[in-house]
Amino acid sequence: MKEIIQKELESLMEMVLNWKKDYLSCAGGIKEFLVKEFEQEIEIYVHPYLRRLYEMNYLTEDEAKEFMELIYEHINDLHNMLMKEGKTI
Repeated sequence: MKEIIQKELESLMEMVLNWKKDYLSCAGGIKEFLVKEFEQEIEIYVHPYLRRLYEMNYLTEDEAKEFMELIYEHINDLHNMLMKEGKTI
């Protein structure tokens, strides 16, 4: 993988982690759809970008899958963190 593509993926991951942090910080009330909203943001903004990197042969199929697995780990982590805090999901 080219260095510039690695930096793009790092930027994408940083964006996802910032979203996750933001969702955790606003979890103070009854917010039933935080995890779903987080997942939807990823589907709207990250999936198409990653798909395009794959289609343009900047990423292999395995690299794209590996990256999305990391993203979904963060979705699951957000869910688990909110459940620990007793938030309703």
